[in-house]
Amino acid sequence: MQSLQELIKQHEQEITAFNPADATELENYRIKFLGTKGIVKSIFGEMKNVPVEQKKEAGQLLNTFKQLAEAKYEEFAHLQSGTGKKDDGMDITLPGTQLPLGTRHPLRMVENEIVSIFEKIGFSVATGPEIEDDWHNFTSLNMPEHHTARDMQDTFYVSQKPDWVLRTHTSSVQARIMEQGNLPVRVICPGRVYRNETISARAHCFFHQCEGLYIDKNVSFADLKQTLYYFVTEMFGADTKVRFRPSYFPFTEPSAEMDISCTVCGGSGCSLCKHTGWVEILGCGMVHPNMLRNFGIDPEVYTGFAFGMGVERITQIKYQVNDLRLYSQNDLRFLKQFQSI
Repeated sequence: MQSLQELIKQHEQEITAFNPADATELENYRIKFLGTKGIVKSIFGEMKNVPVEQKKEAGQLLNTFKQLAEAKYEEFAHLQSGTGKKDDGMDITLPGTQLPLGTRHPLRMVENEIVSIFEKIGFSVATGPEIEDDWHNFTSLNMPEHHTARDMQDTFYVSQKPDWVLRTHTSSVQARIMEQGNLPVRVICPGRVYRNETISARAHCFFHQCEGLYIDKNVSFADLKQTLYYFVTEMFGADTKVRFRPSYFPFTEPSAEMDISCTVCGGSGCSLCKHTGWVEILGCGMVHPNMLRNFGIDPEVYTGFAFGMGVERITQIKYQVNDLRLYSQNDLRFLKQFQSI
C-alpha cells in the first residue's frame, strides 16, 4: 500500500502540472495515462498484490487517481476538435433548429418588379430626399405660388419660412435630375410620399410611387404609349387591354390617365373595377415646356414624357388587396400570405 501510494502521488504531480499546447501533446498524454498499456491500467494491475483487508482502501485510492487523470484529459478535449476552443456544451452533430421563413413586404416586391421592368429598357433608378423644398416639390413643376394645382395635394409642411414639406410626389426627384442638366434623361423614381389625408381603406397619409421621366430629342406621345404598353404586358400579361383618357396635370401637356382591363373579372365587371371592366393605374403625359424652361432645357430642341403610378394601387390589382391600411399594420396574418411568392 505504501509503494502504491507513493506511485500514485508521483503521477498525480505530473497530471496536475500537465498543460498541453496542441492536440499532439494531449494525445500523448491519453496514451501514457489512459491507454490500454497506460499508467492507470498498470497501477490497477497492482491490486492483485494488495492484501484482502486493504483492497477496499486501495480501490478507493485508485478510483480517485483514475478520475483525476480522466478529468485532466477532458479539460483539454477541445484541442482534439481543431477549434482551439473549450467545449461550450453544444453538440454540433445535432440537427439545427428550423428558423421561420420570412418574406419581403408585398409593396417592396411590387416596387422591385416595376423598377426591374423599366431597367430592361434603359431606365436607371433615381432617388431623392423625402423632406423637400417648395421649388423642387411645386414651383419648378409648373405650380407657382397660389396656383390652383396645389389644391390637388394636401401637404404636410415642415416649416413655412422657408417652405419645407414632406414631398407629395416623387416628381421632385425628376426635378433634381433635370436640374443636373445631363441630357438625355431616362430615369425611374421609386419612393415614399406623404399627403395629409384621412386614413381609410382607400387612402393613407403616406404611400409609395414610381415615376418615370424620359427627355431627349424627338420624343413623342407614341414613345410614351409604347413604353407603357410594354410595362402593362410585362406586369399584367399580354392579354391585358389598355386605354388612355384625357386628363390634367400641371407638369405635363397633353396629359392622360391610363386604364387597364380588370385582371380579376377580365372586364366583365366586379367590385375592384366598380363594375366598369376598367381599372386606372397611372397618370402620364408630355413634359410641359414651362417645366423644361425652368431647368434651362430648350423645348424647341428637347421633348419628353413622364408618368407616375402608385405602388399600392398596382399591388392591390396584382394581389387583390382591398384595404390600404393592411400594408402598414405589420399584421403577420397578412404578410405571411406572401411567403411563397
